[in-house]
Amino acid sequence: MTDAPLHIHTLVVDATDPERLAAFWSGLLGRPVVGRVGPYVWLRREKGVGLGFQRTDEPKSVKNRMHFDITSPDPPAEQQRVEALGGRRLDEYAGGGFLVMADPEGNEFCIIPEGPFELDDEGRADYLG
Repeated sequence: MTDAPLHIHTLVVDATDPERLAAFWSGLLGRPVVGRVGPYVWLRREKGVGLGFQRTDEPKSVKNRMHFDITSPDPPAEQQRVEALGGRRLDEYAGGGFLVMADPEGNEFCIIPEGPFELDDEGRADYLG
């Protein structure tokens, strides 16, 4: 055993259709699919972190306990691209001021500005106007 810190190597998302989910995230992030092994589909590793999709028979049923925040210079403009790839906006979270989207299997993620933005005391953003 060492005292060295651990590092996140790969984030793996469960998926009933890993090929479809990998295609969505590949298009959104510009990371090509680079491998398929057994129940896994992998996107190209970038900045040290891998992203993979693992086939499961269980569909998503509740809100994610962890989600991605992805950045864009213009989050509202990015919504159309997400929808064209098969995602959708989750209006039930609009009161928080974040652009909360879902991928084709319903996994929530936020599109946030690249630069700093303000949060109020309740943790709500105000970058969407």
